[in-house]
Amino acid sequence: MTPKKDTFKDFLKTLPKNIFSGFVVSLIALPLGLGLAMASKAPPIAGIITAIIGGLTVSILGGSNVTITGPGNSLVGVVAGAVLFYATQTGLEGEVAAQQGYFIVLAAIICSGILLSILGFLRMGKLANFFPSSAIQGMLAAIGLIILAKSTHTMLANQDAQGISLSIGDFTLFEEGSVLGLLFGIPKTIIGAFSYDNPGLTYAAIAGVLGLIIMVFYSKIRNKYLQLIPAPMWIVILPILFSYYYELVLQQPNPIDPGYKISNIPDFNAIVNNLPTVDFSHIASPAFWSIVISLTLIASIESLLSIKAVDKLDPEKRRSNVNRDLKALGLATVGSGFLGGLNVVTVIARSSVNVNNGGSNRSANFFHAFFLMLFIALFSTQLTRIPLPALMAILVFTGYKLASPNVVKKIFSIGKEQLIIFFVTLIITLKVGLIQGILLGVLTTFIIHIIINKSFSLFFRNWLKPNVLMFKVEEGNYFVSVKHFCSFLNFYKLKNKLDAIPEDKDVIVDFSMCEFVDHTVMENLNNYQELFTKRGGHFEVIGLDMHGTDSEHPFALRRILPIPNLLSNLTRRQKTIEELSLDYELSYESNKNKDIHFLEDFLFFRTKQINHIYNKLSDEHDSIRLFDLEFSEGEFIAKEVVRTTMMYVELPESIPEFTLDREGFLEKVYGFAGFQDIPIDNHTDFSNRFYLLGEDVKAIQSFFNDDLVHFFESNPYYHVESNGKALFIFRKERLANIKEIKFIFDFGKRLKYVLHDEKVTIK
Repeated sequence: MTPKKDTFKDFLKTLPKNIFSGFVVSLIALPLGLGLAMASKAPPIAGIITAIIGGLTVSILGGSNVTITGPGNSLVGVVAGAVLFYATQTGLEGEVAAQQGYFIVLAAIICSGILLSILGFLRMGKLANFFPSSAIQGMLAAIGLIILAKSTHTMLANQDAQGISLSIGDFTLFEEGSVLGLLFGIPKTIIGAFSYDNPGLTYAAIAGVLGLIIMVFYSKIRNKYLQLIPAPMWIVILPILFSYYYELVLQQPNPIDPGYKISNIPDFNAIVNNLPTVDFSHIASPAFWSIVISLTLIASIESLLSIKAVDKLDPEKRRSNVNRDLKALGLATVGSGFLGGLNVVTVIARSSVNVNNGGSNRSANFFHAFFLMLFIALFSTQLTRIPLPALMAILVFTGYKLASPNVVKKIFSIGKEQLIIFFVTLIITLKVGLIQGILLGVLTTFIIHIIINKSFSLFFRNWLKPNVLMFKVEEGNYFVSVKHFCSFLNFYKLKNKLDAIPEDKDVIVDFSMCEFVDHTVMENLNNYQELFTKRGGHFEVIGLDMHGTDSEHPFALRRILPIPNLLSNLTRRQKTIEELSLDYELSYESNKNKDIHFLEDFLFFRTKQINHIYNKLSDEHDSIRLFDLEFSEGEFIAKEVVRTTMMYVELPESIPEFTLDREGFLEKVYGFAGFQDIPIDNHTDFSNRFYLLGEDVKAIQSFFNDDLVHFFESNPYYHVESNGKALFIFRKERLANIKEIKFIFDFGKRLKYVLHDEKVTIK
């Protein structure tokens, strides 16, 4: 199955969905842009300028399909540090010094944009393949800690905090004002937040804490109406309503301290008439080019990783032209810099939201920028009512997601050696700098690989050799043989071969002649398996039977070692399900099962990543399966993992493809975005209560006869979906209890009988 080619007719057909998705994304981009700019010591409007220029430029010139561009989280530390560095060199003081420092940094941003475009013209997008996964995770975790260190104090209304210092004898571990000093000073700021003499500071801190609570718990509320407004937008709306309540109802000024309010946000006329004076006076200094290289390196890595992740979410599984995207991102960065904005990068969080809301082409990125322009034109005055601590709460949450303990836990589960690479990169990035951190992470990975294999010659002799051979076998299928070793150093050779194979073909990758396969390669092979499966092909890895790992993680590096067998005990819920299987004469499997290909044809999973099923109940023919399922929405820091209980019913005869759900306000809104409900003649009540979607309208209307309509009308609401060969059923996006498991099993079994005109008593 090859992806559909875009035509102008298809573009017009999907335009309402992309406009709707662009609007939803803009709701997130607005507070994030303001917060990222202020955390970077830039004017608040700089973040919005970045998103607007990026959206307009990359949507026209870029090579990706469903990505969103704007200011990036990872660049906050570098930009803020550079602004402070140059501010101290100007000989000025206060806001004037910070402004002049930012004008110098704008020159560095423009130069980094030029370098980014050059990388695109030189087709250097493949450079992302030369960074080991654990080193990249370490770099991102360090960036997360930098964001936490610089944003948490401001979130608690203590933006002048310098943290603490720590020395052992004459040796200073860290000083006040350093990243580690600010991190270890957070408890001191938390304690101090309870004893502010100034009520305005207390109100500001409360706004920050409430904002953080919203960011942490909002995604856990699986309510489709609440989730129509993203969590960051509530952090914008609530403080604005709070300020109007004080001014209009209580007839009092906003109680939040003036030092923690956003300064004036200019309108478009003011932006155009007061363009910043970019200062290129430091262009000959080594420090300037160190900043430029850091900005370019981070922007390119973040963008390439995000593009790669979002391609996995694309329902049509299209591959982005990363080199074309680098050119567009570089050009957009140059334009953003001259207008006073930041580096333009591809951002994973907003891109994930775009895909999940129906964005299907680059027009969604364009409309996200368009709506941001409308917000600035119409509501620039209202935006100044947002307290700075509330915006910092968004960044604190982002920083935590980047440096979460779960990241360390995941790295450790892959292998202890990956944890060493991770922490070396993290610590050097914090103590020395980002460039040094990522380079030392690469070097550490190489050294560990040599130590594990006890052979320097293995890598030295085969590094530049063509150790990947590809053969085209019968019926147009492919066989790829990999010899000697395969790591992040030479993975590009294997990747070049795999990229040349159409994804609807069968591929066998043989590692029987390969002595070593590292974590980065295993992770990428998993991505290829998912891509080929969804395109109708088959991707199989063989030859690793004799290879062992130090962990059971599927991404762990492979070498000749015994594999440990780990046993797990059943939980109380699993024991109850096991007892239920005996009562219903069903088979029960508690183990995680990666054989989830039977679910991938369903519309529900087009923009979701299925991880595995477990706690599976099935009949003797495996035609009815009820199971717990884990899937994820979004990628990277935007990733949300959902566990739910679902049912699969295989049908002996083909039926139309459709999706049936309970109709509510949100479904009516979707109707305006192009998702039209299918009416059933002579069943007005059914059409009002249920939301029915599908491509073949006439076949669906004919299929929904009186018996089937009456069945749905007289039973509890379930999400029911047909892919033509089977049904997929669930009630809520959470794990079901035993009673609910019995209900859904009974519902699905009786529905199967109704579909085939068998007699059934509907209770």
